[in-house]
Amino acid sequence: MAEANVLFDYTGHLPECPTWSESEQALYWADILECEIHRYEIASGEHQILQFPEEVGCFSLREKGGFVVALRSAIWLADSRGLLVHKICDNPSNPQLARFNDGGTDRDGRFYAGTFWGPGDYNGALLVRVDNQLKPKVIQCDIHGANGLAFSDDKRWMYTSDTPNAVIYRTPLNAQGEPGSREVFRQFKAGEGIPDGAAMDEEGCYWSAMFDGWRVACFSPEGEQLAEYRLPVRCPTMVCFGGADMRTLYITTTRENMSAAEVAQYPLSGALFTLPVDVAGMKKRPFIEA
Repeated sequence: MAEANVLFDYTGHLPECPTWSESEQALYWADILECEIHRYEIASGEHQILQFPEEVGCFSLREKGGFVVALRSAIWLADSRGLLVHKICDNPSNPQLARFNDGGTDRDGRFYAGTFWGPGDYNGALLVRVDNQLKPKVIQCDIHGANGLAFSDDKRWMYTSDTPNAVIYRTPLNAQGEPGSREVFRQFKAGEGIPDGAAMDEEGCYWSAMFDGWRVACFSPEGEQLAEYRLPVRCPTMVCFGGADMRTLYITTTRENMSAAEVAQYPLSGALFTLPVDVAGMKKRPFIEA
């Protein structure tokens, strides 16, 4: 079985939201707690960092260039230099208690961003969608920590995970992409790790970064675990497919809340990894503005 390798000499604080640009053959990702978006060009090894005024929960590349980015207090359009140019909406959660976390686009190029409820006293987070006309809509609540967003290629299913509650959900979508009632796709037990960020492959399988689990796991459309890939770090945070043939899995990891002793023992915590896989991943859609 293939092994994960370090992408390049980099370790972050809380890297998340890896996003492959096919046209640039470059990988983007956020470091949430450092308020950054990074870009790494595979061929040249050029590494760029864009600084933002608040935590970058998630982002997507825009069809028109630049980013749609969910900062702690609001969702914005930004240009390719990271300059905020238009505020779409405020964070519909209480931004002092819930920052944005995982997100991405559906198959119609609409942007979704979920929040993470910091106090942890109840499921106070939510999932908001920004449509192609830049109109926001809260589409799910009763979440502790929104993660694992992915969509089936036939537009019938939305997948999400609630990391602190150790569950992956599957939600049916109608012809207009409106969600029905979510259902449990897979519940995890102690010791398995908890599901964080995710991606879909072209065969309809769901690949999840298993936070606190030392691994990435692949699940069938029915929720059966088909494969797992062990990592040299405890906490992967998200995966995405990329590379010229879309058969490279890029994996972000974190060192958030780790002791100095654990970081010293596992110094690759916070690094980015690559993993060659046998199936191509679905290409992420850019955010499309009408």
